[in-house]
Amino acid sequence: MDPPTGKKLMTTSIRDALIEGAQILATAGITNDRMEAASLMSWVLRRDRAFLITHAEEALSDDQGRVYREAVRRRAKREPFQYITGHQEFFKLDFEVTPDVLIPRPETEIVVETALDLSRELPAQFIADIGTGSGCIVVSLLHELPGARAIATDVSPSALRVAQENARRHKVNDRLELAEADGFPPAHHAQFSLIVSNPPYIAEDEFANLQPEVRDYEPRAALASGADGLAHVGMLLRDAPSHLSPGGYLVFEIGFGQRQSVEQLIDNGVWNLIEIRTDLQGIPRTLVLQLR
Repeated sequence: MDPPTGKKLMTTSIRDALIEGAQILATAGITNDRMEAASLMSWVLRRDRAFLITHAEEALSDDQGRVYREAVRRRAKREPFQYITGHQEFFKLDFEVTPDVLIPRPETEIVVETALDLSRELPAQFIADIGTGSGCIVVSLLHELPGARAIATDVSPSALRVAQENARRHKVNDRLELAEADGFPPAHHAQFSLIVSNPPYIAEDEFANLQPEVRDYEPRAALASGADGLAHVGMLLRDAPSHLSPGGYLVFEIGFGQRQSVEQLIDNGVWNLIEIRTDLQGIPRTLVLQLR
């Protein structure tokens, strides 16, 4: 059942539509309802927030009003803003996103920043991105490293199509190979200098408690990872050594509160734990391991 929407949103002025939209979102339990209503209006009009203020009395066309009403309706059902607009900015680039892929998040930019710091000192820049989703990590790296090549895998063919489109969008598709795989590419004998990943890391019993935007809309396969949330991390730690060149690096993201559990999974005879980087809230997010 759709959430209550109160009075029907009419095609009137920008100001009136924004007021009505914010009321609908507030009734649906959306926080920052005014900001989100304005963000949707900016997307519909292809104008910035300043335009909404200076042209508040300007009338919406019938088409603009219809598109805005539909966008508000979808957001009131808790559909993520990024799936409505089809886009998300990540590491200074604009990425296409669909419900087939996880929405790129700011904390994942730490993986890119860390990988860039390491890549510039490597003699060869051959990268693997395991569980690429939208391709945001590997495309960002190739965009910043014009001499690098990469292979990216995902278990979802639909996700790989999105990654392919993003690679074309940012003109790195000639240096990126995509492969359908649940983990590392099958029968691939090349050794990478760097492996990156934002693996699923949500425990099964935590899934029901996620925000509805995440739980009900983002792909479960990109989020959940077994009873303890560490099945995919364990796979990376187990399988990466056979795909890394000597002294190569593994950089991956972990979830809130997982640092100690992940450290216990690391075989110190195989890996040297170089660094753990935190996000802006001081939460450990990105591990850097080097093959001994």
